[in-house]
Amino acid sequence: MREIPRVLYVRRIAALLTLGALTGCGNCNCTVPGFHGPAGATPGPGATPTPAATPTPVPVPTPTPTPVPVAVSCAQNAITGAGVPLGTDATFAVLAGSTVTNVGPTIVSGNLGVSPGTAVTGFGAGNGIVIDGSIHAGDGVAARAQLDLTTAYNNAALRTDPMAVPADIGGMVIPPGLYKAPVSLAITGNVTLDGQHNPNAVFIFQMASTLTTAVDSSVTLINDANACNVFWQVGSSATLKTASVFSGNILALDAISLGTGTTVAGRLLARNAAVTLLSNRVTEPGP
Repeated sequence: MREIPRVLYVRRIAALLTLGALTGCGNCNCTVPGFHGPAGATPGPGATPTPAATPTPVPVPTPTPTPVPVAVSCAQNAITGAGVPLGTDATFAVLAGSTVTNVGPTIVSGNLGVSPGTAVTGFGAGNGIVIDGSIHAGDGVAARAQLDLTTAYNNAALRTDPMAVPADIGGMVIPPGLYKAPVSLAITGNVTLDGQHNPNAVFIFQMASTLTTAVDSSVTLINDANACNVFWQVGSSATLKTASVFSGNILALDAISLGTGTTVAGRLLARNAAVTLLSNRVTEPGP
């Protein structure tokens, strides 16, 4: 058999190696990223590795911020129909129909008035005092306030589609809304009114008969609830017993009586009968 010339043999081996490089990574060196060549071979000086694919970034949606309600005055809130329009009663902390009586060092912040009655007793000479307001005993200012109280009372009483609450709301957390008691309403312990971070949130409680708070009971406001936007429409009389801590505007058809040491952030507005105070602090929360 004739031998293959050495030169021809070397050329055939080189051709086979080149063919392997062109047909993929079978029997080739894939240890260098982007380079395909014979096993054991390395990229030459001019070789350019195949660049790795760049992932396309996925856009992240920007969350829409929750709008924050802008606080308005309670008078403006009433204009929109949400709150109860108090008119000139917005400047009063205490208003009675027949008399206002007090025993002890009561402090009333805001106007105090009575109409059509004229009697105010227990203020001055070491007894109760009125600050940031005046006493209006049977004058035109008190008469106008009583007219506005009638309007406010009817506005709260005639609202429709209330949600029902039990006869005693002590222990409950209540969101804004219109509520109606079965007949009378009691508060034993603490009731929490949650404004849900809306400073204009309105709470209206309707009751055909009495409102009574137990001794040491409280009405707590949280999450921007405002006492000037809380209304208690009482079909007869309201009694806040000793050491109660109360919030909101009482609109009573008849009398309002406070036990010793009871404090009120709100208004005591009685249409036809007396308001009785015993060493209390009553602060009208502003218009």
